Amino acid sequence: MWQPQLTGLADEFTVVAWDEPGAGRSSDLPAGFGLPDFAHCLAAVIEAVGLGPAHVAGLSWGGTVVLELYRHHPELVRTLLLVDTYAGWKGSLAPEEVAARVEGAKRMLAEPPEKFDPRLPGLFAGAPPAAFASLLDDMARDVRPESLRAQLSMMAEADERDLLPHIAVPTLLLWGELDVRSPLAVARAFQEAIPGSDLVVLPGAGHISNLETPERFSSAVREFCRGHA
Repeated sequence: MWQPQLTGLADEFTVVAWDEPGAGRSSDLPAGFGLPDFAHCLAAVIEAVGLGPAHVAGLSWGGTVVLELYRHHPELVRTLLLVDTYAGWKGSLAPEEVAARVEGAKRMLAEPPEKFDPRLPGLFAGAPPAAFASLLDDMARDVRPESLRAQLSMMAEADERDLLPHIAVPTLLLWGELDVRSPLAVARAFQEAIPGSDLVVLPGAGHISNLETPERFSSAVREFCRGHA
């Protein structure tokens, strides 16, 4: 999902995207695997490629993982780029919204394999970008229902609010103006809680803002990372 940034920022930065546990070429999630385990695995990747401390970005669920990385391995983080994300659903959404999402996830995951579609409503402000249609189809096909079930459960229970006031690295909040899954009110709460954080709102973009407005997104990332090299 980071294709535009992998190519668009490689002229100036070493850009690495990982296949998190349970996705892509990574193995399935073992029993009992939790949010801290995702953070420890991400730390191992940063150490393996020798890029720490790094500019670390995470979108949606990925942003919650990145926050957990900072909780356990702050020495590996040069800056944080939190994109259309949450301090966990419990930490960012009203209880009734969390309950509705959990019920929606249960219905989706109960579908037979031939009807299973992991594309959640409200990912884009408009129609999915045609330029990335094949990428989005590939991503949907690659989703493993059991991994998604575990991730959604972790997201529903996660609450990272206690960490936010203690973040001591430069932090960029990148948000789609029209994000309905993580509305701008969530971004404002992050900005109030994280000392010195900057918020950039991307006009016309929804939840997957890096694909919906890739040029503006990458430009904001470039400017921020340049300023904190």
